[in-house]
Amino acid sequence: MILKKNVGYMDSIIRVVLGALILSMGLFYDSYWGFIGLIPVISGAISFCPIYRLMRISSMDPNLEREN
Repeated sequence: MILKKNVGYMDSIIRVVLGALILSMGLFYDSYWGFIGLIPVISGAISFCPIYRLMRISSMDPNLEREN
């Protein structure tokens, strides 16, 4: 299965930062809910969002083409 990148550069930066914030807050408050922060971190790191794929949207710049 080929995962075509559909998360742009700024979107991936925001996802990683917010995901890390959620993860750290979960660790600070000793809660397992912090592991939800892994979802945006992973989707930002691999530049692929399955929800974007289902909704057929992309935040990628059409003029920039990145390698898979």
